[in-house]
Amino acid sequence: MKLVKFLGDSREVLRSFPEAPRHDLGTQLGRVQRGEEPANWKPMKTIGPGVRELRVRDETGAFRLIYTVNVGEYVYVLHVFQKKSQATPRRDIELARARYRMLTG
Repeated sequence: MKLVKFLGDSREVLRSFPEAPRHDLGTQLGRVQRGEEPANWKPMKTIGPGVRELRVRDETGAFRLIYTVNVGEYVYVLHVFQKKSQATPRRDIELARARYRMLTG
């Protein structure tokens, strides 16, 4: 089972989410740690190879967790945010990309 490392403020942002999406993202992250396929994800090739986005939705909105398992022996959580529009905001993509570059040099 891989350990999780949160980059930047990702852990604090995740903890600020409402209980249901926080729980769902935690459950899906646990699946990733065990090497299992998460329930709802998509590749984020614009951020880097092997980067994925976990997707959760409830009555309070859409929530996202961007991570990678392709660097070292950890699951690195690059960025966590609440999505407010159809497209992923450029600011969120750039922040995740910068954190990914920190890992890969």
